[in-house]
Amino acid sequence: DEGMRTRLVRPSQRLEAEVLRAVRRSRKLHRNRVTPPASPDKYREYLKAGRRKNQASFFVLDSGTDELAGVINVSGIILGYFKSAYLGYYAFTPHAGSGLMKDGLIQVICHAFRELKLHRLEANILPDNTRSAGLVKSLGFRLEGYSPRYLKISGRWRDHERWAILSDEWPS
Repeated sequence: DEGMRTRLVRPSQRLEAEVLRAVRRSRKLHRNRVTPPASPDKYREYLKAGRRKNQASFFVLDSGTDELAGVINVSGIILGYFKSAYLGYYAFTPHAGSGLMKDGLIQVICHAFRELKLHRLEANILPDNTRSAGLVKSLGFRLEGYSPRYLKISGRWRDHERWAILSDEWPS
């Protein structure tokens, strides 16, 4: 896309070393928020999950440097009468807050609504993650509710805010 600062690539075995390095340098950023694949075994599990029909995974690369800026997953894809999925994402240090993830998310959301023909995307965000909530809000997501002890992260069930957007709310 014209003017995009990022490009998306599908996760592959070739990028394993780079991803594991990015995960290591981003430990502090990710602590108690997300559990990215931090070992070769976990990375292979991630690749396997990304090949399933109910998931579409993307790495966000900085167009200028080809550096790995983050990860975006569209998971739990259910078609039929539901046409819905979950949107999960995380940046890598030093790219958090640079705008690259917003750029990547725009591309993935377009893909979800145009190519995958989804009706709804939902992002579940920890209540104290104001940066992430601000990001989806800036993309047109609305806060739908609060889910107590919704997802297990770092061994603990954690509350989440439920943010969502419908395909007809997304500018084409």
